[in-house]
Amino acid sequence: MRRAIALSRRCPPSPGAYSVGAVLVDGAGMELSYGYSREGDPSVHAEESALAKLVPGDARLRAATLYSTLEPCSERRSRPTPCAALVIGAGVRRVVVAWREPALFVAACTGVAELRAAGIEVVELAGLAGRARAVNAHLWAAGPGS
Repeated sequence: MRRAIALSRRCPPSPGAYSVGAVLVDGAGMELSYGYSREGDPSVHAEESALAKLVPGDARLRAATLYSTLEPCSERRSRPTPCAALVIGAGVRRVVVAWREPALFVAACTGVAELRAAGIEVVELAGLAGRARAVNAHLWAAGPGS
């Protein structure tokens, strides 16, 4: 998760989107790929970027763990498929998140619930939520809840 948080700091800041980092590791803990928000495309999400670097159907995904600094999105404006659905479709069996998506852009993100309903193990590292949120401090600096 520390690598995912470091990756989130590479995101070009956006007033309308979170800065998120994601790392996919295989069953032995070796990194398969990584991604971060707006990596090479102003609309790409971290999980989407990490998954796109692998061949669809890569057998290693069935034993992989996805580490993401933020709960995978359950709806989005910029693409037809939210990250939770991308993760489910990729066959990832375990997801570790640092921070649940607050109701800043989406009233009620259901990414974790969707992953669990699909039989994916979800682990929350609430102790690292503050570090993941800190990367996004610009979103609250001038708005409600600041």
